[in-house]
Amino acid sequence: MTEDEVEVLTTAWRTRWDRSPIAYQLRGWYADRWVRFHSLPGSKRYADTDDEYQLILERHHRVLDEFGTQEGLYVIAAYFEDEEGTVSPDPRHLGAVPWLTIAPGDESSLAATSKLYASRASFDQPALDPLLRGVADGEIFDVIIAPLDLRWLYHPYDGGADVIAPTAHDRDVLKHRYSDWLSTHPAGL
Repeated sequence: MTEDEVEVLTTAWRTRWDRSPIAYQLRGWYADRWVRFHSLPGSKRYADTDDEYQLILERHHRVLDEFGTQEGLYVIAAYFEDEEGTVSPDPRHLGAVPWLTIAPGDESSLAATSKLYASRASFDQPALDPLLRGVADGEIFDVIIAPLDLRWLYHPYDGGADVIAPTAHDRDVLKHRYSDWLSTHPAGL
């Protein structure tokens, strides 16, 4: 991403969303449009076989396809400083550049400062697969995938994905369409 593209993302985020881009808090902030889908049957959290990894990727792609992503995507992820004080995005987060810093207390419950890195991607399913698999294995976290206009947010995590749909109606359509991927937990977790 160029500096101009980073500025476009910043402006778009501030225009569309009234909170910081903290992936793990989206469901609480936008509960009226939130739904969570589990990646594997029975709410199993981690894949043990290639078939289970394939199912995880298929579920991610099916939900992302629902919103139409042909114009392109933003991929945002949080990273923390290492022992030497440097921050490096995961190599599976292709083209990632520094975007924002979230300090403790800036709507974040974390005790450490996180650095958000952003990239642009086309919705070429195989291109996103290494990143999504890294998320599924718990190696990459606090990821947000969104279209360039940020009308919806997709937060994959190890075990599933949280969706902040454009409207409550869109959320309800997704819940109905993929009802067998929902949790049986009363709060939808």
